[in-house]
Amino acid sequence: MAPVALASSPITPTVDFDRDGVQHGFLRLPYSRDDSAWGSVMIPLTVVRNGSGPTALLTGANHGDEYEGAVALFDLAQTLTADRVAGRVIIVPAMNYPAFQAGTRTSPIDKGNLNRSFPGRPDGTVTQKIADYFTRELLPLADLVMDIHSGGRTLDFVPFAAAHILPDKDQEARCFAAVAAFAAPYSMRMLEIDAVGMYDTTAEELGKTFVTTELGGGGTGRAETIAIAKRGVRNVLRHAGILTDGQAVDGRAADGRAEASRWLDMPSGDCFRFAEDSGLIEACVDLGQPVRAGDLLARIHPIGRTGLAPAEYRAALDGILAARHFPGLVKAGDCIAVVGTVES
Repeated sequence: MAPVALASSPITPTVDFDRDGVQHGFLRLPYSRDDSAWGSVMIPLTVVRNGSGPTALLTGANHGDEYEGAVALFDLAQTLTADRVAGRVIIVPAMNYPAFQAGTRTSPIDKGNLNRSFPGRPDGTVTQKIADYFTRELLPLADLVMDIHSGGRTLDFVPFAAAHILPDKDQEARCFAAVAAFAAPYSMRMLEIDAVGMYDTTAEELGKTFVTTELGGGGTGRAETIAIAKRGVRNVLRHAGILTDGQAVDGRAADGRAEASRWLDMPSGDCFRFAEDSGLIEACVDLGQPVRAGDLLARIHPIGRTGLAPAEYRAALDGILAARHFPGLVKAGDCIAVVGTVES
């Protein structure tokens, strides 16, 4: 029996990816609904191209309640000129545009988590169709892929750029070199606890140089973390030889001094602490503070009545507190803390 041909994507770009210059347009995804029978989801994008050279694919708001990437990439799309580019930059500031408009992690249309929907389906839900288009159309164009995340409404992180340990050590080295170029305050060798269907994995399996981030959280963007994102994106483009403005590739402290990134590792599942109780969380360590195995990270107080002792959650290894649960109330199963080990 002959294999069944995969349907073509219903998404249509309004730009020409092979044309020199700056183009602002959309990925148009037909979406028939009650208020628009022949309507579409219009995902904004910009393409900046100047001759031959590598291609960078830059994305934000893969989760719709994460804002540093969207701010940095809407700004880059508005300010980047073709004369400063050698190659091509494809900018999608709000990858899961329906979720971004709603300010939610997942899409309000189909409840799809885009970063768990890859490689996607051309005949699936709206979220699956977006994933499919990136898998089959955009990722093959790219040499370098950067997906900017933060903690959204439920997590808060020390600001770091990250890549994954990979079987292909040449590819891994390229990824970590790009992480170093990003020059965030922290750089992470990252372990995923829920990697099925991720954009990261799809890009890495295609052999791409892939960089991600976690820059703050709490469902907002701070001036500090937005500045890190803006600077980091341009640093990585310079590192790749795509941005040719001649500026140095490094981080900068507030007084202008060069600032080295602090390397962290997530070596095992012992980095994570998950709530086994629901209630009111009491943070006992702040982000970035050092911890040792056995140190108290948080207490969860029962809220159904007074007089009950809180449950205590302790670190399983030495390091720093790299992430924490953000809202004051937690449910059993929530990730409440992540400890990153400090590389010597």
